[in-house]
Amino acid sequence: MISGPVPGLRRPADLAPRPDPGHEPALLEVIRTEITSAGPMTFARFMELALYHPELGYYSTGSRGPGRTSDFLTAPESHPIFGWTIARQLEETWDRLGRPARFTIREHGAGSGALAAGIIEGLERSDSPLRDVLRYRIAERAPDRERQLRERFETLGAGDIFEPDDGAPVEGAVLGNEVLDALPVHRVTANEDGALRELYLGLDGQGALSTVSGQPSTPALSARLDGEGIRLAPGQRAEICLELDPWLTAAAGGLARGLLLLIDYGHPAAALYDPDRGSLLRAYLHHRVHDDPFVNVGRQDLTAHVDLSAVERSMRAAGLEHLGTTTQAEFLTGLGAGDLLVALQADPQTQLEGYLVARSALFRLLDPRATGRFAVLAFGRDLPAEPPLRGLAFRLPRRP
Repeated sequence: MISGPVPGLRRPADLAPRPDPGHEPALLEVIRTEITSAGPMTFARFMELALYHPELGYYSTGSRGPGRTSDFLTAPESHPIFGWTIARQLEETWDRLGRPARFTIREHGAGSGALAAGIIEGLERSDSPLRDVLRYRIAERAPDRERQLRERFETLGAGDIFEPDDGAPVEGAVLGNEVLDALPVHRVTANEDGALRELYLGLDGQGALSTVSGQPSTPALSARLDGEGIRLAPGQRAEICLELDPWLTAAAGGLARGLLLLIDYGHPAAALYDPDRGSLLRAYLHHRVHDDPFVNVGRQDLTAHVDLSAVERSMRAAGLEHLGTTTQAEFLTGLGAGDLLVALQADPQTQLEGYLVARSALFRLLDPRATGRFAVLAFGRDLPAEPPLRGLAFRLPRRP
């Protein structure tokens, strides 16, 4: 997520800070009732309820998520140039597959549909023949999101591209932009002897949510750290996402042939669990970031940095070839995002303000101090890996 105002992009007219919304009361009662009846709750369970409760969760209503007037911006919302650039990688993928008569994209966590809109617009701007054979599916938890996105496609004049997702494996591409960071995580720490402890949710004497330490809820937590050669320092807090493996296995199973592309913020295991880094759990609200997950329950986003080592291992286990990992800045540069900006400036129909907005957004997308440091992970199934994909060639040396 892009926290805070994006340079060159206007915030809503009322720039005064908005008050915190407080808890979703019915959801808080669900959580309290479950803790009262079943005992302390894992943070992963709390995060699942806070974000994905079928009726009360942050993402489930379809009215919250990314956007300028919401809580955070992802790269596609910053400017369509992000989607225009991704379209170039998809066109290269189509070429390597032999230009099949049907190329299907499945996007997980499509949100407002900004990435899809940017991809379609990018293909139309370049007069790409891929536009004529493209089909687009979205995999979303929010029940109303499919209707919203179908309407957006129709507004774009691309109603022919959108199709319901039947779950069948696709030939084309599977996309996940800032999805993994919102998967539920367990919170853990280590005691003075180095033994792993899990941090649960309990209730204090006044019925407020509180943190309770206990034995790990599953041996899979220790197994994840042991498998990565990680030992937490005494008192160190960290997050472990056990949902990664089933999510990635399902996403990989949805690709019959083509490219699986993930973009997110994260680190290899050794860096993710560095004692100096500490907890990477964050909450996003009204374009502000903080680290208290127990306020505004159900009305703020919750995220944690991604274990890139676990992602790569899981994808290989699912039978996909790891084509490469790079940064967002290098990925977009390799695909010629700068050229797209130059072409926009040269377009006689582009007004100065529009160009300046695009330039400012692209600078932030490339800035290693902002989202340019995000990781891009590319995997393929029956997709020729040589020469390296354009988005990876800026980073990866050519193999002998």
